[in-house]
Amino acid sequence: MIETTEWIWHRGGWCRWQEATVHVTTHALHYGSSVYEGLRSYDTPSGPAIFRLRDHIERFERSCRLLRMDLPYAFDDLERACREVVERNGLSACYVRPLAFRGSGAMGLTPTTSPVEVTIFAFPWGRYLGEGALEEGVDVAVSSWRRIDSGSLMPQGKIGGQYINNQLASMEAKAGGFADAILLDRDGRVTEGAGQNLFLVVGEEVVTPPLSSSILQGITRDTVLTLARDLGLTVCEAVITRESLYLADELFLTGTASEITPVRSVDRMQVGSGRPGAVTRRLQEAFFAIVRAETPDRHGWLTHVGSQETETQLAPFPRTQSTDREVSAESSSRVNPS
Repeated sequence: MIETTEWIWHRGGWCRWQEATVHVTTHALHYGSSVYEGLRSYDTPSGPAIFRLRDHIERFERSCRLLRMDLPYAFDDLERACREVVERNGLSACYVRPLAFRGSGAMGLTPTTSPVEVTIFAFPWGRYLGEGALEEGVDVAVSSWRRIDSGSLMPQGKIGGQYINNQLASMEAKAGGFADAILLDRDGRVTEGAGQNLFLVVGEEVVTPPLSSSILQGITRDTVLTLARDLGLTVCEAVITRESLYLADELFLTGTASEITPVRSVDRMQVGSGRPGAVTRRLQEAFFAIVRAETPDRHGWLTHVGSQETETQLAPFPRTQSTDREVSAESSSRVNPS
């Protein structure tokens, strides 16, 4: 159950947790017309710091753009609200959830007359896949549900309605006694977990599916790719077959909520030694050393909550020109190693 906090940034101002409500005719309740993000704040010696704040806000805007929703706030204001929701609630290590959604207006499949509303809240959230998951690993299963693809929906968007696909896979896995699921695409190739990106370790090589495999462009995924290169590991983005899951030396899931979670078995088949492997542990250590500010933030990933002036009230105004970076196309020359 979610642990409630006191303050929520809602529709451009601050209100108490129990007052952040919407009408039952809200378009997103009926049709899933919402976009969300998930960020983590970590406790550091200099106070709470949000990990890769600007990257999350930029992806938030991109997801809105895919759903033809114009954010009514500028990036800087959304960042300021994320920082202040942590500070106002007296939180340090916590999870931050920005949400944009179509409000009450249209009742039909064309939502353009429904206003875009934004809310941001924060709450303490421990281990997403259970206590001991990071230390001991988790058991997962390949889902019977196939991952959405660009021929039907938009895997690159964190769009609320699309996550019915993920919910079905997750519920199926948990009903079978597993911590979570791994989804295949319509051709039977590996995509990602129900709510996480996926990595294999084969020898000293770290392998993950490319964006063309219907995966979300995960920010923790990008973090792991960067850290792996920093550690001198060989990194490969390649199409992955199902049997590769059973033959990998190591396997782990990545995401804001899951962080870097080892997988000890797939479909009750043991992965490697059945314990978190050496490469996974090295990446975990490098990751947590940075987010907890135990080592220098050489990539500029931390935004300290109290480092900039915050506001008590933000009035809506027209969105300024987007400053998000262009997403470069991935190389088509990468292939699965033989």
